[in-house]
Amino acid sequence: MTQQAPVNTALKPLTGIRIVDFTRVLAGPYCAMLLADLGAEVVKIEIPGTGDPLRVQGPPYHAGIGVTFLATNRNKRSVTVDMQTHEGKELAYQLCMHADVVLENFRPDVMPRLGLSYERLSAQRPELIYASISGLGADGPDHLQGAFDLTIQALGGYMSITGERDGAPVKLGTSAFDIVAGMNCYAAVLAALLQRKETGLGQKVETSLLEGEVAFLANVALEYQLTDKVPGKWGSEHSQLVPYKAFQANDGWLVVAAGYQNQFAAFLGVLGREDLLVDKRYASEADRVVNRDALYATLDDEVAKHSVEGLLGQLEAAKVPCAPVNDLSQVFTHRQVRHRQMLCEVEHPGYGKLPQVGSAAKFSAFDVAAQWTAPPTLGEHTSEVLSEWLGLDNGRIAALREVGAI
Repeated sequence: MTQQAPVNTALKPLTGIRIVDFTRVLAGPYCAMLLADLGAEVVKIEIPGTGDPLRVQGPPYHAGIGVTFLATNRNKRSVTVDMQTHEGKELAYQLCMHADVVLENFRPDVMPRLGLSYERLSAQRPELIYASISGLGADGPDHLQGAFDLTIQALGGYMSITGERDGAPVKLGTSAFDIVAGMNCYAAVLAALLQRKETGLGQKVETSLLEGEVAFLANVALEYQLTDKVPGKWGSEHSQLVPYKAFQANDGWLVVAAGYQNQFAAFLGVLGREDLLVDKRYASEADRVVNRDALYATLDDEVAKHSVEGLLGQLEAAKVPCAPVNDLSQVFTHRQVRHRQMLCEVEHPGYGKLPQVGSAAKFSAFDVAAQWTAPPTLGEHTSEVLSEWLGLDNGRIAALREVGAI
């Protein structure tokens, strides 16, 4: 395991970076959370009274708060601002003038309408990095069209390649392209911050759910472009490797990835079916791809004679890539998952101890999970942020509350 540094948040690389986060729902908040994990001070701007819609999405809830909100908003401070008021617009503008990064995921026409366009903000603060996440992209014929992860999975092609071969289109098990968009924006903001060290200037960064999905097609996209054949659904199978899929044993499911020749021979040895090695239909990797159905009919019957645990033990001893199909209770009790600290805990006076998924990246110079804070309650930090960032006194903050601006 990577040696963790002593708890020292000053060593986190984004310490001192201020981010005004106008995002809500999933893609933008996930991006902001990753940046906050690295030490950035993230101020989450929310609508008074309601806040981020994920606060009420559910069930399930924890302490009355939607669990998806709790999964994507740690290490942030919540400030309520009503940007439909003149005073609220001015507050939002002033906060942007004190920020290093502005992050938003409205439709492309919303921020300009609020007086918070990149052009206006960067004219006064040229070092500002302005990051935008949209559904379909920042411009183009469909740029004003809204999107949810489900509609994007359909539009961008993933549902056409997900599901069993003869089955209906299937959505991936999470809001995958919200998360992909958030990760893409996170990486882009880091790149822009790095470039700013050299140039002293900020820039606008744009990404979208659609662009993230199309890029995520990767080798499948290139396969289509080169062959002009539209890929279909393969379930757990692989279009270019056989055997490579989920198999049903007599007491559950496991996967075997034995597409290469040495792995295939070892797999057959475990099953006691070395005779298949001399069957010309399965002589090469390409032959097995062509004759997959006949091979799988035989292998399915052989695997079904075994228990999951018994077969996994033999396959691992033979160095055949394999794994059980775990549910989440098994994932979070798995010894390697626990050892790599993929389950953490934060605490908040409003809702007690709260589990959090750990950081996927570990660092030798600092502890990425050091001093994490729980997702904030709505408006929890409004007064302190307006005081710290803008120097407003208690009287001015009270006046803003009186007119409904915060």
